[in-house]
Amino acid sequence: MNTRSMIFTLYGDYIRHYGNHIWIGSLIRFLKEFGHNEQAVRAAVSRMSKQGWLKADKKGNKSYYSLTEHGVKRMDEAAKRIFKFKPDEWDGKWRMLLYTIPEEKRSIRDELRKELVWSGFGTLSPSCWISPNNLDDKVHSLIQKYEISDYIDFFVASYDGPGENQRLVEKSWDLEDINEKYNDFIAHYSQKFIIDRNKIKKGEMTDAECFVERTKLVHEYRKFLFVDPGLPEELLPEKWYGNHAAMLFSDYYKELAEPANRFFESVFQDGNEIHKKDESYNVLNHPLMTD
Repeated sequence: MNTRSMIFTLYGDYIRHYGNHIWIGSLIRFLKEFGHNEQAVRAAVSRMSKQGWLKADKKGNKSYYSLTEHGVKRMDEAAKRIFKFKPDEWDGKWRMLLYTIPEEKRSIRDELRKELVWSGFGTLSPSCWISPNNLDDKVHSLIQKYEISDYIDFFVASYDGPGENQRLVEKSWDLEDINEKYNDFIAHYSQKFIIDRNKIKKGEMTDAECFVERTKLVHEYRKFLFVDPGLPEELLPEKWYGNHAAMLFSDYYKELAEPANRFFESVFQDGNEIHKKDESYNVLNHPLMTD
């Protein structure tokens, strides 16, 4: 687990609920629990600032870091997908995006591809991307962000064959591989969940250990954001492990939540403004958890 990825996880699952602002000393203390040293944390924070994810703020001799507007938006998008345990209902339409971005804008083209994959689009052909999900706002946001309106065409359409809708799915995503990744997640975390639940009941697991395990759990589960397009149930295979994995994640997350949060607050209250905690945030009833 690299330092930069862990920092993203901490902002997404904790810091953004506490004013989105943290002293670098506290961040170093949290990352120490995962074996990351001060030098690695400072280097990662510096890199994330240059990339536009974080912004710095000095108070006296202390440096504080918060997510930029771009970072907050990405965290909100990610959280809505991480804590949504069932797909949206499908309107039967396909969103289709085609582009002809010239070679001199190759860097923009590469960035756009990454954004499309992360958003859940699949490739029907090299420059034709599709999704059954309503990503209209996302597409228009990307067009504006990269200033590529001259090179993009976007359609909302029905598929009239000659095959079934499933044919488009098979051409655009490798669901078998994604399903295998979910199966591996279930195999690993089912056993850990039972063991840790028993430890917590017996008082044999410290708050710090719960913090580490909950953060690792979110870190591992959020990897599915980069591979699972979040297809509607109508387009999923009959034996789909994604729903099982989502329920396991939810149960395990809630089991670890209270002690993990106690540890977070015990560290965060030193040098930070803990009173800025979002009053609506409840670790056992996460505002973005939807069944």
